[in-house]
Amino acid sequence: MKQRFLGRSGLRVSELCLGAMTFGQDTDEATAHRILDTFTEAGGTFVDTADVYHRGVSEEILGRWLKGRRRDDLVIATKVFGTMGESPNAGGLSRKHIVSAVEASLRRLGTDHIDLYQTHVWDATTPVEETLSTLDTLVKAGKVRYLGASNVSASQLQRSQDLADRNGWERYVSLQPLYNLLAREIEWELVPVGVAEGVGIIPWSPLQGGWLTGKYRRGMTAAAPGTREARYQEELGREAWRERDNEETWRVVEAVVEVAGEAGRTPAQTALRWLLGRPGVTAPIVGARTPEQLADSLGAVGWELTAEQEERLDAASARPLPYPYDVLHRFRDREPRDD
Repeated sequence: MKQRFLGRSGLRVSELCLGAMTFGQDTDEATAHRILDTFTEAGGTFVDTADVYHRGVSEEILGRWLKGRRRDDLVIATKVFGTMGESPNAGGLSRKHIVSAVEASLRRLGTDHIDLYQTHVWDATTPVEETLSTLDTLVKAGKVRYLGASNVSASQLQRSQDLADRNGWERYVSLQPLYNLLAREIEWELVPVGVAEGVGIIPWSPLQGGWLTGKYRRGMTAAAPGTREARYQEELGREAWRERDNEETWRVVEAVVEVAGEAGRTPAQTALRWLLGRPGVTAPIVGARTPEQLADSLGAVGWELTAEQEERLDAASARPLPYPYDVLHRFRDREPRDD
């Protein structure tokens, strides 16, 4: 597995990141440790979790696996925001919560530092200056090496970078957004901002909860019991299947299946390979409930789609641009000024 720089930082990470959200719920500890072993044996160095994943259990499982391993060989990422108790200050991005949360994550992970500490979502109730200045102190104290953001708008990311520059604080070096062949909206503004600001993109849900693995086909009326999609429907209390059961979805799914057949790869590998080639993307975050699922995702590296195959996937997944993006797109290729 290749190593890539995370944005414009000097931090190198593997081109796939292992997501640990399943650890402690869908995946027991012994299986989680086998998954981690399989990932690192394949050259993976980058693992992502969050303090709220099963109320800290994911971090604890990862922490026990870390014992006895060469810590500097790995890049461990976690996130802060979610509520972890009944206290009024048990969530969000206030100074009080961030300082408490990072100490708790360090204890659960059994390490003296976190390589990449990410804000899990924008906090509209806390001044961003408070959040960024607090994160800066964590880097200066050596508890955190790099900073990242997740689930923010383009304007929020730009504002954060500008404030960091103005005040001499540490900048975000990564962005963790939803991005895949069925969800390309970040290309409208977030990707251009990320590229311009030197932020490495590490997409979550690169297979759209299993929709890009080929297990769902036109004509099906529901997800199989026990699947992530079935659980999603149950949790939301509505028929989420209907949100995806449309011509747009099936056009993308069928294009992925067709290209996968030509390339001699699985649909999941093909969808991940497409994402690995997108501007600004450093490492898609792949989750796995079993070592077998991870083995499939690992097959996304070490090969390339042809230009024609990429174009077909681009065309199948393209969406009509709303204003003003449609106008801006038409004028993007004007010849540059001579001066």
